[in-house]
Amino acid sequence: MSAKHDLPFTATLEEYEREGQALFEAVRASENAALWNFKWMHPHYRGKTVTDVNPDALDLDDARLVVAQEYAFHTWYDLESFSKDVSYEGPIRKFEQAVEAVVAGDVATLRSMLRDDPQLVHARSARRHHATLLHYVAANGVEGVRQRTPANAVEIARVLLDAGAEPDALAVMYDNLCTTMSMLVSSAHPAGAGLQAELAETLLDYGASHKGPGSAWQSNLMTALAFGYVATAERLAKRGAPVDDLPAAAGLGRVEETIRLLPAADSRSRHVALALASQHGHADVVGVLLDAGEDPHSTPLHQAIASDRPGVVRVLLEKGAQTDIKDRIFAGTPLDWAIYCERPAIADELRKRGVAQ
Repeated sequence: MSAKHDLPFTATLEEYEREGQALFEAVRASENAALWNFKWMHPHYRGKTVTDVNPDALDLDDARLVVAQEYAFHTWYDLESFSKDVSYEGPIRKFEQAVEAVVAGDVATLRSMLRDDPQLVHARSARRHHATLLHYVAANGVEGVRQRTPANAVEIARVLLDAGAEPDALAVMYDNLCTTMSMLVSSAHPAGAGLQAELAETLLDYGASHKGPGSAWQSNLMTALAFGYVATAERLAKRGAPVDDLPAAAGLGRVEETIRLLPAADSRSRHVALALASQHGHADVVGVLLDAGEDPHSTPLHQAIASDRPGVVRVLLEKGAQTDIKDRIFAGTPLDWAIYCERPAIADELRKRGVAQ
């Protein structure tokens, strides 16, 4: 069975080595989870499909590299150096201990560490992302085992910010420079915990920008919409996030603003607007955009199906959306998506219109 990549920061090199060996054996056996590990984490396979992963072309060093990447290191050598440095008292070990307090919601330990070392709040991880402690509140872009949101995450954020954490500090996330905000509003963990919007407002309280680096340099509101977090986007709009372009207005379901912004919008903005309106179930906005000539012959139908928006699906179909187009990632038709996403009513609607599997 493939390695889980959930070792604590105190793990020895021998423990990482065992994970590498287990991963190598799993990929040689063509285990699906291991193949996906390589697809996502091995530099050679980024931008390729999982079917491009050839177990016969891989060796133990490749597995070691994947393990290093899973723990947010560029190379196995970097991981080896870290495992030595963290084994004794020093700044690297102290930072890792503070991270554990952040992701566990251990306020007492975090306060104590910040009192003993006020500069700790400005410290950076030795891992490839070079995150600050505040970045870990976003539960995104850092090592996977630490992507979790404790129930008191807002209090944790305030402890760090009161201690002087820079709300718009940058770290290297997903090959881009990113702020905590940009990672937060695209993260499933704080959203699942019901704390994403409150955490975003907390960052704003301490001066975070509505539009900073990260998530393709979109505004925090647009990033939230793109990742499906419309409730967070609404809260951000109330806090002053600009709704001054067509995609933002359409994603929020604002019909009058959509109509007002349509004439000046370029083709890309119109397409993004249709996709966001479809994703979030704004059938009236979808109708406005289609009546204005936006082409429905691409992904909005897939997105409306995935988000279980039957009203939007009907509007798109009535306006002539093609039902035989495949998405570019999974090569699935709208009916394939309806079946995979377990949308039986939408699947039946498509079949009634003569769509065959």
